[in-house]
Amino acid sequence: MSTSSTYQHAWQQAACDPDQFWAEQAVQLKWHTAPTVTSRPSATADGLVEWFPDGKLNTAWLALDAHIEDGRGEQTAIIYDSPVTASKARISYSELHHQVSQCAGMLRDLQVQQGDRVIIYMPMVPQAIVAMLACARIGAVHCVVFGGFAANELAVRIDDAQADIILTASCGIEIDRIIEYKPLVDQAIARATHQVRHCVVLQRPQAVAAMQAGRDLDWQEQVDRAKPAEAVPVAATHPLYILYTSGTTGKPKGVVRDHGGHAVAMRYSMNAVYGMQPGEVFWAASDVGWVVGHSYIVYGPLLSGCTTVMFEGKPVRTPDAGAVWRVCAEYGVKALFTAPTAFRAIRKEDPQAALARQYDLRRLERLYLAGERLDPPTWTWLQEHIQRPVLDHWWQTETGWAIAANPVGYGLEQVRPGSATFPLPGYLLDILDDEARPVTAGNQGNIVIRLPLPPGCLTSIWGNPERLRAGYLSQFPGYYQTGDAGYVDADGYVFIMGRTDDIINVAGHRLSTGEMEEVIGSHPAVAECAVIGVPDAIKGELPMGLVVLKNDAVAQLDQLNEQLSALLREEIGALACYQRTLIVTRLPKTRSGKILRRILRQMVRGEAWVVPSTIEDPGCLDELAALLEEPAGARCVAHKM
Repeated sequence: MSTSSTYQHAWQQAACDPDQFWAEQAVQLKWHTAPTVTSRPSATADGLVEWFPDGKLNTAWLALDAHIEDGRGEQTAIIYDSPVTASKARISYSELHHQVSQCAGMLRDLQVQQGDRVIIYMPMVPQAIVAMLACARIGAVHCVVFGGFAANELAVRIDDAQADIILTASCGIEIDRIIEYKPLVDQAIARATHQVRHCVVLQRPQAVAAMQAGRDLDWQEQVDRAKPAEAVPVAATHPLYILYTSGTTGKPKGVVRDHGGHAVAMRYSMNAVYGMQPGEVFWAASDVGWVVGHSYIVYGPLLSGCTTVMFEGKPVRTPDAGAVWRVCAEYGVKALFTAPTAFRAIRKEDPQAALARQYDLRRLERLYLAGERLDPPTWTWLQEHIQRPVLDHWWQTETGWAIAANPVGYGLEQVRPGSATFPLPGYLLDILDDEARPVTAGNQGNIVIRLPLPPGCLTSIWGNPERLRAGYLSQFPGYYQTGDAGYVDADGYVFIMGRTDDIINVAGHRLSTGEMEEVIGSHPAVAECAVIGVPDAIKGELPMGLVVLKNDAVAQLDQLNEQLSALLREEIGALACYQRTLIVTRLPKTRSGKILRRILRQMVRGEAWVVPSTIEDPGCLDELAALLEEPAGARCVAHKM
């Protein structure tokens, strides 16, 4: 039960009178035309609404011009820290305004009109933020594609968005290699059915790209000759961006976000969830290609007048597992947001957090984790060694901001390991079984959100609203289906146990792989693990653990297997029937740090598998195939690059 009367009041107000609640949040923004209507039914689907439909504003103007008007022009907007290029920079709000205005002028010179789609395919450099805001400034719709994504994946996004312009860079830089982007872009343009008019290339000295005359243009040359473009007021319902969900196959799923509802939600969440005030430093250690980057590297901090950190590096090996703490200390980061995977990697390299103790972290107040389940061993390690509130929170690409979190802006709630804490104002959560019946407290089920969704959530699926209805709204009428499984305890704390397809059925018992991963992860020798279900003739499925050991751990496989089996029997029960462990050197992950469980299941089960376009390092699949005693290519359908 929440101890904060202010949180309880806000949640009740948002539940009982959402129009009044969100109208009060909207007045915090400087509108070109203030809305007189807070919401109205959406034509996209029953139960959805359009937020602030008669209002006009411009997100880029709110993120830049509004702060300059308020005297924040000389404040740092972006801190750029790139250990992979040994470079650092600070960009003020005034400087960023100039760069965005020039880039917007360049787009205008290239005949980009309001509503046109622009692909942004760039590494973690400030020009990526500039490009996003430049699109928003003239009412164009940006579509950021993770830099280094395979050519075929880029091509299908070009076709789906019908983008005429691509903004890219010559290369991205990893710890031990340079990834040339331009050849991938060239291949994607050649594969795409839709014709791209121009490709604007930011040339980086690490790899200068070859240019195709007539189509390709040099970024700096084009920006230098452009005249600054003023911000164009657009309807609050005008699309701001399309973001394709990662890991899609076939036709991608483009989540659409609007200008008005998104701006209100971003501004609100920066204080309600993260407790941030103008002038303070916020670091979302993610990538602009993912939703965390959109919401909390770019829009959330800049709409709130904060300083945002843009880091071109990794949590380890740039140069060591102290990189995160170095950045926090050097720039006075108040709140850090990243994925649990990052801290598992740090913990594996530096189990006693000796590197963290080398830095002055007095200005770091809180750590936020999301993107995957925060396993209790990682939470405990952070709490023990960093001694700051470690706050899990839960949200999705589709929602754009937290569904459940510790509502710091209303007062820090008691933390329960494994819980995302409480639903935020605007989100009414229910836990239903597969027959749409409510389940009692403490019992797992499908996590659903009562409609309408609050501002900031998806407004449609680009070009395919039926996919929104079929994929999210049809299974449980009147609700948005999150696709996540979990439970709410007797005190209202929300626990996310994983995707509904991460449930395995052992002799009729539906068991959460996430819960088993918690138990296995508590073993002192285990750094990281993934549990999958493998077929069994008697019980249907049995759990199998793929385990990464800590660097200093020594374990015999048969002994470890017995110990893990005993742990699971004690914590979950004999019904878990855990019998098999595979020690691996690493687990296959996406570039955003999520474990690719589906391909693990396919490989272990001997099924055909495809190298996912989102994978960080395909080489780990060959290692795993060898461990499974399968020839690396025998059951692999190679992904076409």
